[in-house]
Amino acid sequence: MWSFLCLVFVIFRVGSANLDDACVQQLTSPIGLSEGPHWDTRRNILYFVNILDGEVYAYHYNSKILNKIKLNGTVSPVVPSRKDSNLLMVGVNRSVVAVQWDGENNLEGQQVLTTLSQQFPETRLNDGKADKQGRLWWGTMGSEGRGLFYTITRENLNDPKIAAQPVATSNGLAWNKANNKLYYIDTPTLKVVSFDYDDENGTISSTNNTIFDLRSTNNVTGNPDGMTIDTEDNLYIALYGGGSVIKVDPATGELLKVIAIPARDVTSVMWGGPNLDILFVTTSNINLSPSEKIQYPAAGSVFAVTGLNAKGFEACTADIIDEFPK
Repeated sequence: MWSFLCLVFVIFRVGSANLDDACVQQLTSPIGLSEGPHWDTRRNILYFVNILDGEVYAYHYNSKILNKIKLNGTVSPVVPSRKDSNLLMVGVNRSVVAVQWDGENNLEGQQVLTTLSQQFPETRLNDGKADKQGRLWWGTMGSEGRGLFYTITRENLNDPKIAAQPVATSNGLAWNKANNKLYYIDTPTLKVVSFDYDDENGTISSTNNTIFDLRSTNNVTGNPDGMTIDTEDNLYIALYGGGSVIKVDPATGELLKVIAIPARDVTSVMWGGPNLDILFVTTSNINLSPSEKIQYPAAGSVFAVTGLNAKGFEACTADIIDEFPK
């Protein structure tokens, strides 16, 4: 169990004289490159990963106990299975791997289900989620536009479908409340784009619209990384190198809030907690200099932000296999 640090940060509401207070609580010690948070409402567990060290973590909200397992390779993302809460879909290097783990200390098995991006073996999986039907929308990252954004289903498990290409660093994604828009980030573009989304068929439009461009925003710095959405259809975007999470209205492109995080490199965000009103935030310290690590001693930790007067949707689970492969 980790000791907790609760800091009160002022959140600037852009374009308004009003100020909100929020509590930013440090949940873990620094672990490196924490990423890929997923809240499982069935067990009140926050899963996340330490990408480069191959570690998958389970933070038990009720007991405050943090457990981990180590896999052989880079890891990200992690999505629990719909049929078995102890069965996780984990990205390991370029592969989708079924991992049987109870969230305690017992790693019971792991099995590769499929390997992506065969034409670009130097790439790795980076971010992804499941949709309401249990399909996986996972993306890879690579140099010179060698990343790919995939849709993975039961039917195409042996040959997953490419949903969008080329991309450089496939990153944050979120669906709107009506479930007819998919918001998506390819980090180097510095944009959030919107695809038309067909949930019945699991497809997105061939073209997209830019709904937010950091290059046109004077109030923030950094690179868009992970992303989530609240029940009012506002986006929350982690800014790597920007020390913050920003709240954006995708309908207007308006920057609504800047939430300060005590880490320079903010990697991802996820709503969770019993009422889905806690914003969990992952961060990194792997690119900090020795002096910057002194400046940001909590960098690389996972944080919980409360007092935002907002809440999210229940995270979707994966439905691409029924049980761990025998």
